[in-house]
Amino acid sequence: MPFEPINPPEFPTPIAPYSAGAKAGNTVYVSGMLALGEGGTVLYPGDAAAQTRHVLEAIKTTVEAAGGTMADIAMNHIFLKDMADYAAFNTVYAEYFPGDKPARYCIKCDLVKPDCLVEIASVAHLA
Repeated sequence: MPFEPINPPEFPTPIAPYSAGAKAGNTVYVSGMLALGEGGTVLYPGDAAAQTRHVLEAIKTTVEAAGGTMADIAMNHIFLKDMADYAAFNTVYAEYFPGDKPARYCIKCDLVKPDCLVEIASVAHLA
């Protein structure tokens, strides 16, 4: 099955060879999103809550560009640089998923840039 790349025009140029998302049938796969600006500049260094909000807004923009909403997200893959940021992350995350919660997992790991604190990749199923 062919897929359709999803690249919202307002996004900065990717720092690697990937699309922000890919739509295959009624499934949207959102790449791991980081709080990055143009040229790969890390936004909100040291602020996990602000990075989480930026990442979730990027996911929202990508899913909406594919014709969906945040309510269509069925799975989130969450990567935190430091588990000390888990509570701040969850406070912001809960704002974006007020109803039924998608499945998810969360792991601690190094991210592509040292100042990145949060990365999320998502899978949405459109009705």
